[in-house]
Amino acid sequence: MNISIHKYLPHRPPMQLVDTIIHINDTSVTTEFLIRKDCIFTQKGFFMEVGLIENMAQTCSAIVGQFFFEKGEATKNIIGYISAIKKVEIYSLPEVLQSVLTEAELLSRIDGQGYSICSMDCHACSKGILLAQAQMNLFIKELN
Repeated sequence: MNISIHKYLPHRPPMQLVDTIIHINDTSVTTEFLIRKDCIFTQKGFFMEVGLIENMAQTCSAIVGQFFFEKGEATKNIIGYISAIKKVEIYSLPEVLQSVLTEAELLSRIDGQGYSICSMDCHACSKGILLAQAQMNLFIKELN
């Protein structure tokens, strides 16, 4: 399964750091991102730490973000952001033109009137090598 990220997240270039969703269900997601030469989060031929963290956050957002969209179409105006990073470890930085495979799992979720707060566990790999892992909280809200 390869699903465009546009079906679940509002991000667009240059802030879009996920290309496709390989797998998604109510509690987990796997995404892929090709690091292009013109990516704003590259430096000296490498994808920077902040890019890895944002890639993991966007991957995590897809799990909860999918419920703000109907039948793969943007039906609501939403905003989301990282509300807390509980733990992050960066082991290696991938090079430009490498693909990053990121997996995330929903640990907990609280839904309110037009918003969700969730805790996620995620990790990013490239060529079978663990690049980074994190546990973060996300806040996703429907705007009027």
